[in-house]
Amino acid sequence: MKKSIILCLLFISSLFFASCSKDNDPADDNLFVGTYNGTISYSDVNTNTEISTDDGRVTLVKVGDTYTFDFSDGIPSLKGIKMDKNQSTLISEDGTVSIDEGTLIIAYSYDEEVWGANCTR
Repeated sequence: MKKSIILCLLFISSLFFASCSKDNDPADDNLFVGTYNGTISYSDVNTNTEISTDDGRVTLVKVGDTYTFDFSDGIPSLKGIKMDKNQSTLISEDGTVSIDEGTLIIAYSYDEEVWGANCTR
């Protein structure tokens, strides 16, 4: 009888710990929404614009499964980025966006514009 109770408690506690995982998914929650600070850059071939700073910030806004990245220092926002469920890294023909609890990395190009970010919070 004691053995059954101990096994039952071990099983229940393992379920509890498994459900409390620290692996979070940007598509599931808003944990990743906020401001990241670090190196940011932008260039636009059409307007011959180049902006780069080591002391910039990117504010991440999420609506549904669509992200908007608002950059500081006059860099235009990167809008309409969609990430699927269980995907913290987007790799597409346009570039890469990677988000986790403390890091944001962007290397993205669209219509001769290029955004870059290597930020933490």
